[in-house]
Amino acid sequence: MRDAFASELFKLAKSNKDVIFITADLGFGVFDEFAKKMPKQYINVGVAEQNMIGLATGLGLEGKKVFVYSIGNFVSFRCLEQIRNDAAYHEIDLTIVCSGGGFNYGPLGMSHHTTEDIAIMRAIPNITVVVPSTAWEAKHATKKLGKLKGISYLRIEKGGENKPPFKNTKFKIGKHIVHRHGKDVCIITAGSIINECINAANELKKMDVSCKIISMPTIKPIDEKIIIETARKFKNIITVEEHNRIGGLGGAVAEVLVKSKSDTNFESIAIKDTFSSIVGDQKYLRKEYKIDSKSIIKIVKKIIHS
Repeated sequence: MRDAFASELFKLAKSNKDVIFITADLGFGVFDEFAKKMPKQYINVGVAEQNMIGLATGLGLEGKKVFVYSIGNFVSFRCLEQIRNDAAYHEIDLTIVCSGGGFNYGPLGMSHHTTEDIAIMRAIPNITVVVPSTAWEAKHATKKLGKLKGISYLRIEKGGENKPPFKNTKFKIGKHIVHRHGKDVCIITAGSIINECINAANELKKMDVSCKIISMPTIKPIDEKIIIETARKFKNIITVEEHNRIGGLGGAVAEVLVKSKSDTNFESIAIKDTFSSIVGDQKYLRKEYKIDSKSIIKIVKKIIHS
């Protein structure tokens, strides 16, 4: 996803001199060409994320389209006051790019695990929250956010498929993307954890359980229409995310289901309300916190037989 973002950002900046990219001492190698060919549109503020948001706000007030970039926890939690009071309150034309959502930086420990960011950003007025599931989604999300006025939060990770799930698939802010059709249970997800969902669906198919998989790249504003339609068609809905179970994708979907008075069976697969104190790579941590494919299979089997 990171490379897809960088490639699309380069195109945006090349076609629009008002596009400014600010990094907090991150992205060496990935953004070297950007810095070399468009030095007046590239700023490295060093390890100073709060200052970065302040600078971005000032540039935004002068009519610039700004993208800021750093590791997930640092660009979100450390800068929260500046994001809320300076950028969001004044509706600055700014995209906050979180590099390494969830357990992407797993071996570096809890300080680098970005597992509460979606809930925090959802709660701030005016912010559009985007969580692509694949490199293809990240590419098109960057393109759309480059034209979107106002403040947004883009959570990206490493890797991911760089092609659409179906030939006629289109990306729109605020809309879902179908990755797989099915009839027994619908899995709604966001982020690269979609790979765990696909692996689970492949195994469940061997057990005669058919799963539909929907990617929800925009968490705010969420696609309420598809959630309501899905609740009418499916008896069972499950959300899967690499995030705290409070306030993330599961919470957003649950809010819609409650508001629509749906009686569908609903389960949220997410990290329990705890700090991720275990250290390990992303695959290991997904298993430890029970958000991997085996955990998904277990919950699906439980919900369809309840």
